[in-house]
Amino acid sequence: MLHLISLGSRRLASMTALSASTLFLKPPPLFAQPIGLPMVSYAVIVENDESHWRDETGKNYHFPNRYRKFLLPGTIVVYYKGKLRDNSFAAGRLSPEPHYFGIATIGAHLLDVASAKADWYAKVENYQLFAAAVPNKKPDGSYYESIPSSRLKNYWRDGVRSIDKTTYEKIVVSAKFHLPLALILPTMNDAGQGLTSSIEGAKKLVYTTIYERDPELRNEAVRIHGTTCIACNFNFEEVYGDYGKGYIHIHHRSPISEAGGSISVNPAKDLVPLCANCHSIVHRRKNSVLSIEQLISMVQKPN
Repeated sequence: MLHLISLGSRRLASMTALSASTLFLKPPPLFAQPIGLPMVSYAVIVENDESHWRDETGKNYHFPNRYRKFLLPGTIVVYYKGKLRDNSFAAGRLSPEPHYFGIATIGAHLLDVASAKADWYAKVENYQLFAAAVPNKKPDGSYYESIPSSRLKNYWRDGVRSIDKTTYEKIVVSAKFHLPLALILPTMNDAGQGLTSSIEGAKKLVYTTIYERDPELRNEAVRIHGTTCIACNFNFEEVYGDYGKGYIHIHHRSPISEAGGSISVNPAKDLVPLCANCHSIVHRRKNSVLSIEQLISMVQKPN
């Protein structure tokens, strides 16, 4: 029995799942090849222990047409399971409670020609299973996902739920990974959000400084350290006036890609302010990140 993704409140039926590769699939012209998107979108996809949808976790995703707009190629998804209802499935789960358990990227779409309802398959890429479950509630008891007041009673019935980048990042920061923290995230150009270093392997993965992008950690680091670059002493407000007030990049002293998952971050000791130039130099090389000491020695060396 394969543990499959269930979409919506459709009737669940226990069955032996068929691989999508065993079906007759027809690639529609629009999605015959993955397409580039101007903006990255994020979604949660639900996996129930029993389902009639022919999914293979981390490989392909079977869904009805109504969810297609949320799962365009390039969409970054978080896998989710609801509460355990049948103990026979316990061994295939990270927790009996509602939880997030992995991340992936949606690839090309294929039309399910065996379906009379215009159902679809999507290739799932860059799948990473969490080393431990991330509960759907944060330590303070609030949900990671923002639930509209009009959806309080039926929000969790949706099999695909659109989320924003901040929600995605908070889930990932709370996760532990079997591999280093490998994410596919959009390049940003504000407040130090987007400087990355890459590692080449079986798959090309981008190691993103996710902890630098957490708004709570960033705000605390700015409160402690201020907004002057620790390496070259550049201050945006001094040069650009009010327009540059409060602008600075926040950098994590240790390469996040070496952390192996979620770590405890102390803004006073682990985070430092860097100007855009210095932060870019720190992350310039694909396979390494400069230490702050190395950076300072470059900037402040005698002429």
